Amino acid sequence: MIPLSDPDITWAELAAVDRVLCSQRLSNGEVTEQFEAAFAAYLGRNHAVAVPSGTIGLLLCLKACGITAGDEVVASSHSYRETAHAISLAGARPVFADIDYWSGTLAPQKVEERITPKTRAILAANINGHPAAWSELQDVASRRNLLLLEDSTEAIGSRYKGQLVGTFGDIAVFDLSQPSLLTCGEGAIVVTDDIELAVALRRHRSHRLGDRSSVSVSAGAPYPVGMSDLSAALGLTQLRRIDEILERRRLIEQLYATHMQSFEGIKPPYVESDATEVNWFLYVVHLGTRFTRSSRDAVVEDLRVRQVEVAVYSRPLHLQPHYFDLGYRRGDLPVIEKISDRAVALPFHTHLTDSQIEFIVETMKDASINVGAGATIY
Repeated sequence: MIPLSDPDITWAELAAVDRVLCSQRLSNGEVTEQFEAAFAAYLGRNHAVAVPSGTIGLLLCLKACGITAGDEVVASSHSYRETAHAISLAGARPVFADIDYWSGTLAPQKVEERITPKTRAILAANINGHPAAWSELQDVASRRNLLLLEDSTEAIGSRYKGQLVGTFGDIAVFDLSQPSLLTCGEGAIVVTDDIELAVALRRHRSHRLGDRSSVSVSAGAPYPVGMSDLSAALGLTQLRRIDEILERRRLIEQLYATHMQSFEGIKPPYVESDATEVNWFLYVVHLGTRFTRSSRDAVVEDLRVRQVEVAVYSRPLHLQPHYFDLGYRRGDLPVIEKISDRAVALPFHTHLTDSQIEFIVETMKDASINVGAGATIY
């Protein structure tokens, strides 16, 4: 099986984990603090708070911002389920807006259409590595007096107008679980420049021993959601190798682009002019408009039979049962639905070889012929 993702783990990561295992501290401790400091420095942000998952990270962001029951947060339905789940867990209502067809990111004008007196924040993501339209989103948030939250999970190292993603929102979240190019196994990190938000994040996360009134009791009632030093050791070591990892992934992207040139039935990844650097999360292609959801699923199944692990990239959140109670139905967000019906995520990691990529592309061509390909994709 050619896996969808495969972490870039070297002897450096193994040695870092071994040092923690041989130390006197495995839980949230000094290594986690070092990782937080290094990640904040990498982005040029003032504060970083490590947590065990992206969902928890987003939940703590919402809590720190005072978002609660009765509030609304505008977000994309073309996203990982954890994004909207965190809003629900905070007691707020996710309000889904449509996306730009080319970049896959939230369309600022569609966001503005969804704003009501109950709206407290906009949660935008850099989908599959492509930066969102941050200048326009910042303008909307500023004019409407809203918080701007940034989900940069899929875009570590990407840049918008020369600036690293994770630096545009009042708070930004990076989920560091697989298939992230920088993976801690499970984990996430939240960054901000606001000292009050950082203090609130740490208060909600957990209190270290020095901040408690005793070993077992702290002054508040935080969630027990610290990152372990084992996870932090992986993250810190990979952060030190981030340029190397990104360069190796760009080589894989170039190999894909070379082999995809002869495949007329797909839309390859798109890069908008303001996106000065895009580092893909997975290699996502869009099948032609003559493909239906069922034929897309047949292509996915054919590839899996040939031992290539591929996946449907997105199933719209607004069409999942949990959100039916909010009144969403098919047809509400047509761009998201069109893209989601035809988007396929192909294996993307540093261990792929040229021959494997050639095999993946040729197998996908054969599969598309089996179900009836359409050459027109726009």
